Amino acid sequence: MNMSVVELIKLGRKYMQLWPQRAELGNYFAEYQAVQISRLVFRYLPGIALFSFIMQLYLGSVTLLPQALVYSLFILSIPVQALLMLGLKADKFLPVALASWYKESVAKVNEAGGSIKLSVHKPRFIDLAKLLNISHQSQNSTF
Repeated sequence: MNMSVVELIKLGRKYMQLWPQRAELGNYFAEYQAVQISRLVFRYLPGIALFSFIMQLYLGSVTLLPQALVYSLFILSIPVQALLMLGLKADKFLPVALASWYKESVAKVNEAGGSIKLSVHKPRFIDLAKLLNISHQSQNSTF
């Protein structure tokens, strides 16, 4: 699908929020590590950018203002790049083996009494994240 950069960033943020924070998913999905790293980058790099900006101005002088701005803007661009990459990944179709597992899982949940309204025609990685999120929430509610 053709999407604008802003739409891809929004999709990446949604994808990052949908992935459950379960360590065992790292054994099965490479996307789990990418999402965890993106969460880490999204959480800490804005503070590091601010710290870098303040320290360069504190230890240097006002003449270092352009350099401090460039460093801070570069550090601030990394979380945006992470969200963009997650958005691109979320919009891709699942590989054949993973798509068949996804379709079987949706069918099993629906047979067990659930009513998941997810795409089974050509599932994407965002659909996989939704399925994992739904299954994670149902496991937490049963305990």
